[in-house]
Order: sequence, then C-alpha cells, then structure tokens
Amino acid sequence: MPSDLKQLLDQHAALYNQTSFIDTDPIRIPHRFSQLADIEITAFWVAMLAWGQRQTIINKANELIELMDGAPHQFIRDHQEKDRERFSNFKHRTFNYTDTLYFLEFLQQYYRQHQSLEDAFARHITSESPHVGPALSGFHELFFSLPDAPHRTRKHIATPLRKSSCKRLNMFLRWMVRQDDTGVDFGLWKRIAPHQLLIPLDVHVDRVARHFGLLKRKQTDWLAVLELTEQLRQFDPSDPVKYDFALFGMGVLQYDQFKK
Repeated sequence: MPSDLKQLLDQHAALYNQTSFIDTDPIRIPHRFSQLADIEITAFWVAMLAWGQRQTIINKANELIELMDGAPHQFIRDHQEKDRERFSNFKHRTFNYTDTLYFLEFLQQYYRQHQSLEDAFARHITSESPHVGPALSGFHELFFSLPDAPHRTRKHIATPLRKSSCKRLNMFLRWMVRQDDTGVDFGLWKRIAPHQLLIPLDVHVDRVARHFGLLKRKQTDWLAVLELTEQLRQFDPSDPVKYDFALFGMGVLQYDQFKK
C-alpha cells in the first residue's frame, strides 16, 4: 500500500478521533453513563437506530432514555409489562412499537441472567478467530431465540449470513472494544481484540474507500466489509478499524471532494 495514503489516513484518523467528535455523533448518548450495563444498553440500541441524520438519531435516543426513566439498566431489568405501554408512540423510520417491545423483552431476559452483553458476542469466537463475523451471526441467532420473536424485527439486527454489511453491529463493537487515549470509543470489552473488528461500512466510508482504491467490489455487502478491512489491516494490523474515523470523517465533512 502506498505510504502516502497510509500517512493521509493516519492524519485524518487522528484529526477526527477526538473528544470534540463525541458531541455531534450518536456515541454521545452512551457517554452520558458510567456503568457498564447502562453504556452497553444505550450503545446497542442507539447503534441499531443509527440510520438517517445524526442529530435525529441523537434526538430519538434521548427520547428513548427518557422513556426508561434515565436509568436504562435498572429499567430494562426491573420494569413490568405494563411499563412497556409508554413506548407505544416511539418510532424511528421503520423501527416501531413491535420492534421496541421485542428489544425490551430480549434485553430484560438477557440482563436478568447476565452482567454484560459482551458474552452474547464473544462466546462465538476465540482469540484465534480472524474477525468478528461468527460473533455477529451468533448474536443474531441468540437475539431472535425467544419464541415470540417477530419476523419484521429481524431487519433491524443484521447478520453476515444474509450477506449484510452489518454496519450498525460493527459500529457497536467498535465502540465497545476499541480503546485509545482519546476516549471516544469505550474499550470496555476485553474478550474481543481490536484486530478482530470489522469496518462499519456505510455510504460515506464506501465512497471514500472507493475514491482511494481501497475497495473494488461493486456491492456494498459483507464481502466488501472483509475486503476493505483487509486493506486497512495492511496499514495497522492491530487496529484497522481506527480508520473508520478517517474514512467517515472525510466522507461527511469533505463530501464535495469525494462525491461521485
């Protein structure tokens, strides 16, 4: 890979991987909390809602937290079925009350038995696994293992088995696994290594990656995620997903330069 491209991406990763990034990004929502379960629940749910304008996502996430009385883990674990009625008007794009009810049901059952969502992903891979693909497909299977799982809700939790890019799940894992001195990502999970993470591939990252010749595959799908991440590993084998900051930042903030 050209050394000047690595230098450019390193510079832009450092430019956007700053605490100032937090205020304008949905990651600001889990940064409101200090306890692991609160961070996980809000990060997971916000990531699953992360399509559309970032400020809209932030607004909807704040609404969701208000409905949980500002205490996500306590509400998830202890709420009664009648408490779910308050979510009847909560929706974001195609995410509606049916989806909300199932998220509440799964998370309540899960957190009544486990301390952390980390096991729901990490149980499916080992330290020798090349990437988190099996963790994503395994989590999808677990999430929809309850007998009343609505078919319509499956579109909100992606899986590599359907060739999805799994952008939102990969973003959630980036938040929970990556750790550096900037403090943007949380780095709270230790059973998944940063080198196993995969790039959250959205339209902005896709556009800039193709501009630089880092992505050749025509479809923006699971194989494109593997292709791009492998390219980025040549720049930093231990932390390839740090370049999400560079590719996303350039794609959003320097759109005119990279638009097709």
